[in-house]
Amino acid sequence: MKNRRRGLCLRPQIDLLDDRCLLSGLTPAQVAAAYGLNAITFTGTTVKGDGSGVTIALIEMYHDPNLASDLATFDQKYGLPTPTLTVVNLAGTQTNSSWGEEESLDVEWAHAIAPGANILVVEAAPGNTESQQLQNLMAAVQTASTTPGVAVVSMSWGFPEFSGETAYDKYFTTPGITYVAASGDSPGVEYPAASPDVVAVGGTTLALSSSGGYGSETAWDDSGGGYSQYEAEPAYQESVQTTGQRSTPDVAFDANPNTGVEIYFTPASGGGGWQTTQQGSWEEVGGTSLGTPAWAAIIAIADQGRAAGPGSLDGSTQTLPALYAAPSSDFNTVAPASSSFGGGGGFGYGYGYGAFWSSSLFGDSGLGASATTSSSSTGANTATGLGTPIGSALVPYFVSSTLTTPPPVTGSGGGTTPTPPPNHVGGGPGHHHRLTHSGSRTVKSGKTHAEAPARARSRHVKQGSVPKKLSTDRSLRD
Repeated sequence: MKNRRRGLCLRPQIDLLDDRCLLSGLTPAQVAAAYGLNAITFTGTTVKGDGSGVTIALIEMYHDPNLASDLATFDQKYGLPTPTLTVVNLAGTQTNSSWGEEESLDVEWAHAIAPGANILVVEAAPGNTESQQLQNLMAAVQTASTTPGVAVVSMSWGFPEFSGETAYDKYFTTPGITYVAASGDSPGVEYPAASPDVVAVGGTTLALSSSGGYGSETAWDDSGGGYSQYEAEPAYQESVQTTGQRSTPDVAFDANPNTGVEIYFTPASGGGGWQTTQQGSWEEVGGTSLGTPAWAAIIAIADQGRAAGPGSLDGSTQTLPALYAAPSSDFNTVAPASSSFGGGGGFGYGYGYGAFWSSSLFGDSGLGASATTSSSSTGANTATGLGTPIGSALVPYFVSSTLTTPPPVTGSGGGTTPTPPPNHVGGGPGHHHRLTHSGSRTVKSGKTHAEAPARARSRHVKQGSVPKKLSTDRSLRD
């Protein structure tokens, strides 16, 4: 097991990325080829499946003034087209290098997977309390949901579960939009991934074949997941579990920072966080923060194919039910993790790290359930869900799907302001943990603020001379 350092636990959580001295992350071409996303076409063989005409919204926190230039550097290196990038800045001049790194990861890899899609970034303002952070992030979600053309909303952050969370589910029910969230980079369940209206993304360790194609995958031992304390089991999960509680994740994607991807990031001057310089650099990162924008991009490609027909997928009534009704041949089979910790089988959340984090820091009880890496008649795979995508099969399936089910039953909300999570000293979003690689330096989590939600992505390695990135190798949720 590779050495790892867990990032600072904050609410909401965003996991911090790890830095490597030598850059060896996977490229967009390698990831697309591995998951069968590099040769999708519509209307016979004339239209490339790249998300054209669809807008992906990414919900971030703080402002990143270097986002556009970093994306241009990323695109130039990998020969990607220049996207239509729109930034809605609700944070003003407030910057944070950790969140900036996460933002670079989200934007660059949503674009890498769906290079033809439009990108909308909504930068939420930070808050001094957990309640303010939650309200600000939900306001950003609402901004994205009401923007014309948005078909997918990506959220690479999360909060520990809290008793009033079901009242927030209504933010993820806008017709024709699919909402995607990271399951987290440590044991346990996070919100909004726990919402039955949201596609929750777990993590794997991806190995390429000798020819550079898909080789094999195992569950990443830090992938978040489990059974929700407050969300009821949705009808679409009846085929994989019968516990009566919502389980996460639904699907998975490469997340191990040791098999992570490359990003380019320049920290903002005076942005705080763990960065100490303002020099741009290439970094290798990972975490469930990578899989979240990647899955959003996959759904955007499917929505492109549906544009001339039924229109964009509705997350709770179409995307999620369709995922669970899809043939197993649409997913890669993911082997159990080699470790029993985290996403591996047998880790008891009721007595382990996840429960301690929840009850000690957030005021709620432990999960009382063990993580599993395979489904049974009573239990779901709480590390990698249904598996990782075989794009060449899954995207056409989505395009042709006519399945529509009633929305899941959740808290009504009653039109009133939901009870926010309690405030705790040092609270705020958490960060993902970073992995330490041989010969590389570990990126230190520089976040000391309590306001940023935790990111579900972990970042990988960063060049030793470059400041540490929060979004690449860190787990935003730890």
